[in-house]
Amino acid sequence: MDRTVNYSEKIPNNVSLGEDRALQRALEHWQPEFLNWWRDMGPDGSLNHDVYLRTAVSVERDGWAQFGYVKMPEYRWGIFLNPVQPGNTIRFGDHKGQPVWQDVPGEHRANLRRIIVTQGDTEPASVEQQRHLGLTCPSLYDLRNLFQVNVEEGRHLWAMVYLLHRHFGRDGREEAEALLTRRSGDADNPRILGAFNEKTPDWLSLFMFTYFTDRDGKFQLSALAESGFEPLARTTQFMLTEEAHHMFVGESGVSRTIQRTCQVMNEIRSDDPAKIRAAGAIDLETIQRYLNFHYSVTVDLFGADQSSNAAAFYSSGLKGRFEEGKRTDDHVLKGANYRLLHVVDGKLVEYEVPMLNALNEVLRDDYIKDSVGGVERWNKVIEKAALPFRLKVPHKAFHRKIGALAEVRVSPDGRLISEAEWNANQDKWLPTSEDRAFVSSLMGRVVAPGKFASWIAPPLTGINRQPADFEYVRFN
Repeated sequence: MDRTVNYSEKIPNNVSLGEDRALQRALEHWQPEFLNWWRDMGPDGSLNHDVYLRTAVSVERDGWAQFGYVKMPEYRWGIFLNPVQPGNTIRFGDHKGQPVWQDVPGEHRANLRRIIVTQGDTEPASVEQQRHLGLTCPSLYDLRNLFQVNVEEGRHLWAMVYLLHRHFGRDGREEAEALLTRRSGDADNPRILGAFNEKTPDWLSLFMFTYFTDRDGKFQLSALAESGFEPLARTTQFMLTEEAHHMFVGESGVSRTIQRTCQVMNEIRSDDPAKIRAAGAIDLETIQRYLNFHYSVTVDLFGADQSSNAAAFYSSGLKGRFEEGKRTDDHVLKGANYRLLHVVDGKLVEYEVPMLNALNEVLRDDYIKDSVGGVERWNKVIEKAALPFRLKVPHKAFHRKIGALAEVRVSPDGRLISEAEWNANQDKWLPTSEDRAFVSSLMGRVVAPGKFASWIAPPLTGINRQPADFEYVRFN
């Protein structure tokens, strides 16, 4: 396998696709179906724009991308895997120390297919969720970032489809076709995971989604990058290179929104949300409610607190933990325990369970630690503006819909509360229809180079060191 990408082929790749004619024909049959899906469900009204995008030219960590203007339907989606590392062994589970698998072990076929399909389904789902946002972009810089995220989600779909076609025969081809027929939010044929059926109606939602929900992608991909099935590990290792930009879009977008809000608060010398809104900014209380919603919805993506499937995936060597290689335990976990939350006598209390059954919770807790870091960086923006308000990540039992904690009502500060208290306070904790209507009212399209909507601050630097007034998108 070459480290550089062959762009002379119909499907760019570094997996020697031309040496497997049957696989190449199958993927070339799928390619126009993907392009039809992109034209129907990709970014609305964008087909003729020239967009300043980065394109992978190798799988090396340094210098892997080039920048240039591309029409998005002409973007060269393809198949890129990290290089094979000779002598690799499985690093965890019952097969620890054995050589990694290049082909799907028969006894793990169903579970591997399920893992790949679930990951693959999230990629087109997020494109569908975001497809109308280009019509209300706050700047050309932000519009270009949205389009970059969209094309890379499309390439991540290609990554999973390649694995399905290459390793799962007819079942894989059928699953690949189904990835293009489900629709985000569709009542009859929705996307597999709940968070990917939520609406993303405005740019504050987009920034929260790319900060919190794409961060779930980072942790899921990192766990799959440990897989004993080496083609999956090599695929997800490269995907993680692109995922970092998606989280940057979210963290910097929220940070810039907060920065502008703080500027307005100091200009009008008021922390009254109504006055802040009247001045064209998004008040910090509303930002907190958006944070609460997107964080809690994403926390559910990690699944039930206890999961026999997670135990089976780990013991089988299919899906590891985040940064498995940095952990100092035995990487088998047969005697290890982990603490979970449940309700006893009206209180949330911890109890121990076998760690193998709690691996969803292990990954969720790693995610929570990582998420808190960015929120603290947002608070530094507020602190720098000499304002007393601080954003907080809600308790992990807040607003849960999956697992044992879905059965109870918990306040953002972790108190078990009654249904009546929840109903009386949920408008303080989660975005209301009025919040969403107000945020939507700010979403006027700004496309003059170097100009930004009134509710968001400009970025510190441009993409690829471009100047502030660079024409990131050219309209034709």
